[in-house]
Amino acid sequence: MLTQLATTVLSSTGDAESSGGSSFSIVIIFVVLIALFYFVLIRPENKRKKAAAKMRSELAIGDQITTIGGIVGTVCHVTDDTIVLETGADRVRVEFTRWAVSTKGTETDVNKAR
Repeated sequence: MLTQLATTVLSSTGDAESSGGSSFSIVIIFVVLIALFYFVLIRPENKRKKAAAKMRSELAIGDQITTIGGIVGTVCHVTDDTIVLETGADRVRVEFTRWAVSTKGTETDVNKAR
């Protein structure tokens, strides 16, 4: 496809008909490339962002989560912007913002689901 694009761009016969046809084909190629980028790169990323936002908004007390820093703990308090995790048997409590939550469940649970 790229070779066709390069051939089309580099070849110019000077003929009025072929000049109009080649510029139309270049436009078609660019439209196809933009559509390809949208469906391969942009759309899946937006779906992942929506799923992560939904998961973060549905956090509840008692959920086992993993943060982006790798801290695993149980949610013990939830506010609009922050959550408080309780880590381990020593009951240490750490406050995080919601966007710091990576996955719901421990990392081993997530890998088992795949």
